[in-house]
Amino acid sequence: MRQDPLDPTPTDSGHTAGAPPATYVIPAPRQHDVALRNRQLAHACVARAQDVLIGRYRLGATRMAFDLLRRTSQQMNIKLHTLADAVIRVPGPDADAELWFPGRARYRPPPLPSLAQEVGDRTGHGAVLKSTLRRVLHVTQAGMGNVQVAEHRMLRMERHTGLSREFTDFFAFVQDSTTACAQAAQEGRQVTVKDVAVAEIFDEDSRRAILRAGSRACHSVPLTAPGGAVLGMISSHHARPLSGFTRSQLDELDAVGEQVGRWLAWHRNTRVLDALEHLHAAATTAR
Repeated sequence: MRQDPLDPTPTDSGHTAGAPPATYVIPAPRQHDVALRNRQLAHACVARAQDVLIGRYRLGATRMAFDLLRRTSQQMNIKLHTLADAVIRVPGPDADAELWFPGRARYRPPPLPSLAQEVGDRTGHGAVLKSTLRRVLHVTQAGMGNVQVAEHRMLRMERHTGLSREFTDFFAFVQDSTTACAQAAQEGRQVTVKDVAVAEIFDEDSRRAILRAGSRACHSVPLTAPGGAVLGMISSHHARPLSGFTRSQLDELDAVGEQVGRWLAWHRNTRVLDALEHLHAAATTAR
């Protein structure tokens, strides 16, 4: 996740142009279209997981598969979309196997020294991401920000603060590369947008949604697993254009991204696999 040592600055997706004119009008996105898109994207992942379960456990109806996902999600405290993504992503158990992951080793959550003063429960997904967002906003001196997790080849909004409902709905799922967070995920490195109003990276719908939320600049930090996979994203949003960050700030954000990325990998390989094992047991018992 470290940046190219020959280039000590993060990717700069902004320009140094001035503020837009006083008559600059930012139209609202089409809320009906956004809501429909979100429902379709959320449903697509769950529907594919349902199909996997129906075929794997010879379930009689789609409703049975959905109830299995829903109950497991509630009982294991794992988001439904996260569980569905794992059902699709993780290779299935052997045929007629009693356990999905026989002999699986368990290990403790990795340390989070950058969050030492922020997080109490190192095993809670929500607590860790909330503390991570708080830390990144402290380092970047921002009042608005959000956390996304990488699932089903998308970035899904997980937590946010200071942002409008219009913004969080519009960016509930990010698929395209026309945002700073998507660019940071693709490149596996921090991305700074110094001025949203003139940055070339955004499509116009995304630009409007960000500006209407009161954000004129943003900075995205990937949460990267030890193997290099981006498992999430933290973005800060700023009310005024940015001039950039110091080397010390960028190094601290790198450290946060690496530590929390390692923690997310632990969560995937322990808590999420626990949920899959629970689902497998429930499914085989119900047959």
